[in-house]
Amino acid sequence: MDYNTPRTTPPPYYGSSAVIEQTNAVLRRVYVRMFVGLLISAFCALGVASSPAALQFIFGNTIVFWGILIAMFVMAWVLPARMMKMSTAACLLLFCVFSALMGVWLAPIFIVYKLGTIVYTFFITAGVFGCMSVYGYFTKSDLSKMGTYLMMALFGLIIVVLVNLFVKSSALEWVISIVGVLIFIGLTAWDTQQVKRLAAANLEPQLADKLATMGALNLYLDFINLFLFLLRIFGGGRD
Repeated sequence: MDYNTPRTTPPPYYGSSAVIEQTNAVLRRVYVRMFVGLLISAFCALGVASSPAALQFIFGNTIVFWGILIAMFVMAWVLPARMMKMSTAACLLLFCVFSALMGVWLAPIFIVYKLGTIVYTFFITAGVFGCMSVYGYFTKSDLSKMGTYLMMALFGLIIVVLVNLFVKSSALEWVISIVGVLIFIGLTAWDTQQVKRLAAANLEPQLADKLATMGALNLYLDFINLFLFLLRIFGGGRD
């Protein structure tokens, strides 16, 4: 969730109409790109899930499966770390490729869960995400300290998830899901506020465009993780 974007000049007073217009212009690009990323993921997931051959090739082949997972981790690291040295087109392309790989990796949810469960969980996620993003945009509270604690909690959650892969405790999995929902609810508000603050700076057009892609990636990840944790809570699998 790191925004490696230096401010070229101190941000002007946010109450001015020029700054508000500039900020909203960046945020519009953020949400449009996030929505496009979700669409790419959805189509890729449905495409793979509807093809037994594709499912067998990806999830029946250890090298392919881990290759996709490692590629996503590398891209999630490369985009924020190398953003300043990449072109705006390369940033956007990398985000689209990442969204496609995420969709491929999520394909099994259409086999594990009923379509109705997936749909209503998606709408619940959209509602929660929307509310928290609006809160992050309009709140006058500084969420920086909360964001730091949430990132620490996220790393702790990842460790617990890895431990539970061996323990296989259903009770612990339930706790993980609830904690995961709470963490990504908070991160949604924090990431929104981060994007808003950086967008208010006097950025060059190219830098603003890269910020929009970076913000889209962070909010996309918040949405996907919130959706998956809620799906574990509301889902029950197929009969």
